[in-house]
Amino acid sequence: MSIEPDTGAWTMATDVVVVGGGGCGLTAALAAAEGGAEVLLLEKQGRPWSNTARSGGMIPAAGTRFQRDAGIVDRPEDFAADILRKNGHSSDPELTLRLARASAELVEWLVDTVGARLALINDFKYPGHGQFRMHAPPGRTGAELVADLRRAAEAHPEIILVADAPVVALVADAAGAVTGVVARQGGAVERVRAGATILACNGFAGNPALVARYCPAMAGALYFGGEGNTGEGIVWGLALGADVAYMDAFQAHASVAVPHNILITYAVISEGGFQVDSAGQRFGNEMSGYSEHALALLAQPGGVAWNVYDERIHRLGLEFSDYREAVEAGAVRRGATLAALAEAIGVDAEGLALTLDEYHAAAGQPADRFGRRVTARLAPPFYGVKVTGALFHTQGGLRADGDGRVLRADGAPVPNLYAGGGVAAGISGHGAGGYLSGNGLLTALGLGMLAGRHAARMRLAPGLPAAGRDL
Repeated sequence: MSIEPDTGAWTMATDVVVVGGGGCGLTAALAAAEGGAEVLLLEKQGRPWSNTARSGGMIPAAGTRFQRDAGIVDRPEDFAADILRKNGHSSDPELTLRLARASAELVEWLVDTVGARLALINDFKYPGHGQFRMHAPPGRTGAELVADLRRAAEAHPEIILVADAPVVALVADAAGAVTGVVARQGGAVERVRAGATILACNGFAGNPALVARYCPAMAGALYFGGEGNTGEGIVWGLALGADVAYMDAFQAHASVAVPHNILITYAVISEGGFQVDSAGQRFGNEMSGYSEHALALLAQPGGVAWNVYDERIHRLGLEFSDYREAVEAGAVRRGATLAALAEAIGVDAEGLALTLDEYHAAAGQPADRFGRRVTARLAPPFYGVKVTGALFHTQGGLRADGDGRVLRADGAPVPNLYAGGGVAAGISGHGAGGYLSGNGLLTALGLGMLAGRHAARMRLAPGLPAAGRDL
């Protein structure tokens, strides 16, 4: 049962309960605690490996002091315009602009108050972004970002973080207001009274049945997200009459090394590399976006392709810890000549040579035959890596406003209920093509911060001490 009635029987109480200990949940907990709330954060896994932890840890933001220090002039309105352009103006324009306007504050708050180690990335630009606006940890991994967030949460006196404590139901009163949660730890069942409940337990990409229902193009594809993302937060919201939006939206990625299952940064493509099939031929515009291009890749024989690039790009890749891991694992192959690379990666040498000639011939032209603008010529030695397309996370979910409050179909909030990250409907519109790099972390951490702050201001629980068993 996903919703239980409020019988007045509780085993403990808190101001704010956060469901999920990934990037969104940790950010929400920190923001709520900073606002003076007592926070209980419940994570269902013993060792959460969330989508944020699996990501590149890159948070897009416009108008940060880090951009200004680098001489970059950027505005939230321009950022929002890039997001809307990518998704065909199909995302909620108010939420899109709200998150874009909160992005600089988010990054600077994470650095200055939370202690996250973030720096502006200005050595490459993801497709669709008009400015350098990615801010990432030193190794450019989400695991570093989550480690910083978790360290801050564990040190905060107003946050209690409990792992291995899955929430199994929400508690609501007769009017439909959420008054707490039911959680389990071991054999114990806890009924936790809370003034506000923040759902940060991500989307449904780890639930094959829901993926097949809402995102059939990715049914059976490699899943590269957190194992705990099984969609229960969305199911709970629906049971309370919440509205959902963009349930067909997802973020895929066209560059996961196989069989190693290591993310290969898309910088190897955006900085001039390309992808080929086993015949050595390109099959699409790699710069359309790594999410939608994953579908073109999965349509190739065996659902695989090969990234091909050169020494300059290889050295850029070495800035990413995941890429270094791929090199150490033997996923990245090198060839002193193009023919040597073709042999090393097992693609047709003649086809690859013709592809490179055609690619170079398009340099400086408005676009090649796939619609890509070629800006770089590749030179030996060459590098290649076998990759597949993968599902990273879903982008649809409960409709939420700019403060993370879950909304019903009539626009009224579900009292005391908030959502962020994959539980909330994102800003990527429909399908795979609307995803602009960074939309996932912007929604996760941005809505986490906004929901945490609002929940702290509006909390209803009187802060009663825990009664009976403590988690």
